[in-house]
Amino acid sequence: MSDVRHVQPVLVTSAVAVGAVGLLVLALAGDWLGPDVGRGANFCEAARDGLFKQPANTLSNAGFVVAGLFVAVHVSTSRPGVMTRRLGTVYACVVVLLGPASAAMHATQSGLGGHLDLLSMYLVAGFAAAYAWMRWARRGTPAFVAAYAALVVACQAVGLWGRPVPVVQHAGNLAFGTLLVTAVVLEVLLWRRGGARSDIRWGLAALATMLGALSIWIVSQRGWCDPHSWLQGHAVWHLLSALAAYLLYRLYSSTPLRTEQPT
Repeated sequence: MSDVRHVQPVLVTSAVAVGAVGLLVLALAGDWLGPDVGRGANFCEAARDGLFKQPANTLSNAGFVVAGLFVAVHVSTSRPGVMTRRLGTVYACVVVLLGPASAAMHATQSGLGGHLDLLSMYLVAGFAAAYAWMRWARRGTPAFVAAYAALVVACQAVGLWGRPVPVVQHAGNLAFGTLLVTAVVLEVLLWRRGGARSDIRWGLAALATMLGALSIWIVSQRGWCDPHSWLQGHAVWHLLSALAAYLLYRLYSSTPLRTEQPT
């Protein structure tokens, strides 16, 4: 019975991956996401004829699906620590969903595709911030769920601000970045507090990878741009971000089950 239960993270995450990618394919074939309004056109790659407006920026999102599946495999095969198998599975599914959601924008340049892209970003950053807060405050899963929902709703509200934002361009990107910075600060405080310490090397690797991805994201907005090339800075951003998401999970899974439990 235990062996069957342990494969559930892989089965659930695989089902989410197949379902989300399948829905994306149907949406593209049926033109469900609406007309091309130029959403994401600022990410250099020229719009082309065919199923994908921006092929490199679209297909590079497969990295998130692969990363999420790798997370699910590790959840299934490792001993649970502070992060339970249930929360690990949720995180795996959130990472998987980043792929089709971001691809929806780059494949169509539609308004709805852009909203899906931002929502998926809020989901992963909200998870990171809420999970770090839950452990810092020594709260349980219900508190995590409430904080997670509140953060995602708050990001959606901030994203309604229509004016340009320096450097990050959009208020939704600012909300995403703020949650990630919050998560990093809380993870550092957790590590410094002692007790059941995580393996900080995974956290440093995740942070370095994310900073590298952000650097490429900024450079690709300010000069590195060949609209008709398959080598796109934004595509590299996707791949590095997917790697960072996996490394972040390894930080979570390295924390032993000891002192960071609800009191």
